[in-house]
Amino acid sequence: MSEGFVVVGAGIAGLATAVALQRDGHRVVVLEARSDTSPGAGISIWPNALAALDEIGLGDAVRAAGGRVTAGAMRWRDGSWLRAPAPQRLVKALGEPLVVIQRAALRDVLAAALAPGTVRHGANVSALVAMAGGARLTLEGRGVIDADAVIGADGTHSVVARHLNGTLAHRYAGYTAWRGVARYALDPDLAGETLAAGAVVGHVPLGDDLTYWFATEQTPEGGRRGLGELDHVRQKFGHWAQPVPDILAATDPANVLRNDLYDRAPARQWARGPIVVVGDAAHPMRPHLGQGGCQAIEDAVVLAHLVRRAADPAGAFADFAAARRRRTTRMVREAALIGTVLNLRPTAVGAALTRASVLVPDAVMLGHLASVAAGAAFRLPD
Repeated sequence: MSEGFVVVGAGIAGLATAVALQRDGHRVVVLEARSDTSPGAGISIWPNALAALDEIGLGDAVRAAGGRVTAGAMRWRDGSWLRAPAPQRLVKALGEPLVVIQRAALRDVLAAALAPGTVRHGANVSALVAMAGGARLTLEGRGVIDADAVIGADGTHSVVARHLNGTLAHRYAGYTAWRGVARYALDPDLAGETLAAGAVVGHVPLGDDLTYWFATEQTPEGGRRGLGELDHVRQKFGHWAQPVPDILAATDPANVLRNDLYDRAPARQWARGPIVVVGDAAHPMRPHLGQGGCQAIEDAVVLAHLVRRAADPAGAFADFAAARRRRTTRMVREAALIGTVLNLRPTAVGAALTRASVLVPDAVMLGHLASVAAGAAFRLPD
């Protein structure tokens, strides 16, 4: 017996897709290879993604669960302003504040909207075969299941994307990211980023007494610090202008994640017959626009909308690929360009270009940001 729609992956893309489909009355199963999911650190949910969440009834729950950024500031490592905060700067441009929420809290909001038993943990998909009227998935040690349609939401190393495209090469981007949560009440005027040549520290409120931070540094792939990741970050960034030292001092080492950053080109083929990929499986992007998770949420809502309108999943999936590719490709390229500029060698060149960005008028910067991340930037296809 078919399981209906089978979503591979229980991350943000997979859970949001399952919620959107279930709200329309579809039978949905979500397969997750991991038995336990990491709590993660934080994630920025910009107004475009909040607008998409509103379409499936979850926008207000996400707004209530996170901290808000209304101004957005950029400073150099010595504390000098590149872009000083202005009251409600982002709200005026985007329509509402962006929300910063712990990944675990976002997953909880999404999972709570699903019917009990929708997510099956420890279900690792090892093979996928298209069949007449659907697809068959092989699970390691758990036999096979049949589906009317398969949605790959299984990240950059997606088995579903490989089924559609063959080998998808990954390339180390040349820098590493650390992410953490500090028990620290951040001054709202300092929410944003502090920069230096070849390095960035971001810091945004998760609520009244928590701050989510991230840091990037050019470093060899696969390195690990014998003195500990947090100690290394404190040694590297602890002499920067406040609030960076105090945020790092207020961080529990157990709450620090390190991830080397990789590039992988967007999948050439997103859909074939009753099989489609969404989120990072389709269009992985570097983190510099804060849109990876946001675009996954947009994908989920658009996909369900097109399934509602189409005669069959295959038609909806083809329409989805056509509708979403242009917007996501633009963001993949822009995020990669920002990462390249920030990490140019020699680092003095990247530093000069970063400092020169202050010459771009704020109205121009905010206008461009609105085209990416304002609530009005999210639109369902006609």
